[in-house]
Amino acid sequence: MVANCRTHTRNLRLILGSSSTFRQSLLQRLGLDFSTAVPDIDESSREGESPQDLVTRLAEEKARAVAQEHPRSLIIGSDQVACIDTAILGKPGNRQAAIQQLSRASGNWVHFFTGLCLLNSESNRAQVVCEPFQVQFRRLSRAQIESYLDREQPYNCAGSFRSEGLGIALFERMRGDDPNALIGLPLIRLITLLGNEEVTVI
Repeated sequence: MVANCRTHTRNLRLILGSSSTFRQSLLQRLGLDFSTAVPDIDESSREGESPQDLVTRLAEEKARAVAQEHPRSLIIGSDQVACIDTAILGKPGNRQAAIQQLSRASGNWVHFFTGLCLLNSESNRAQVVCEPFQVQFRRLSRAQIESYLDREQPYNCAGSFRSEGLGIALFERMRGDDPNALIGLPLIRLITLLGNEEVTVI
């Protein structure tokens, strides 16, 4: 995929290392030409690895995996996990697991950590950050949870919801610097990282 927008100021291609249509839609908002590539890495966590360390490591690994086929590029890697206390909520994969996740989230604060890497494959410079975001869920009945899942089926989403869709109805309040982080690509931080590579958005 190539976004038909204006070209950025550096003579390097901009590549989003993700198959997520949600991340692609977010990046399109910046009006930069970019293409996409799908990284192939093992996303398993390591023993004793914190959620923050996990997402930053995977974001960089995704970017470096794409860099092997894309020299002279600026590559964006991103990864996200959702946590209640210290327990990581992955992608549920099926309805029953999603019911369990949303039942556990009901009335609680869920912490999201999004790892973001901008890798210059020409200079091998990697800028890596972790963007936190918090969401307090409403108290949800089993009927509300099942109604939501029937309508949106968010089984490939960490935490079992899509905040850019009907998932917003599950929330009581949100805390964080960049609501885009909740969708998986913190644009405010990304603009800063791009600026460090002399890529201007405006």
